Amino acid sequence: MSAGRKILIYPVILHPEDQGYSVEIPDIDHGTWTQGETMKDALLMAQDAIGIMLEDKTEYPQATKIEDIKVKDEDIKTVVYIDMEEYRRNNPKTVRKNVTVPEYLVVLGKKQNLNFSAILTEALKNKLEL
Repeated sequence: MSAGRKILIYPVILHPEDQGYSVEIPDIDHGTWTQGETMKDALLMAQDAIGIMLEDKTEYPQATKIEDIKVKDEDIKTVVYIDMEEYRRNNPKTVRKNVTVPEYLVVLGKKQNLNFSAILTEALKNKLEL
């Protein structure tokens, strides 16, 4: 695993419903909820909810120790993990960025029907070694 990766692990509580599970994520935004039709779906939805809530953050909430999580008899406590770098790569949020480039490159690029956004994205990834 590379040193720059940020793996987060948070406890979740699965609440069995008549159909599927509701999922409580106590440490995210003072309690975040999601749901899934199966246990697998519920855990994947919890992972995605964490990614959505934390994608713009650089500091993350402290995870509660799983032994400190209190549940009712039918509830299930477990953990989910998320690799925030991988999440951001797989769920990129795009932003508009104005750039200045030499006019002759724009003319040549348009003649070849180049996608300037794709080229800039690729160049940035190469420069950042991503």
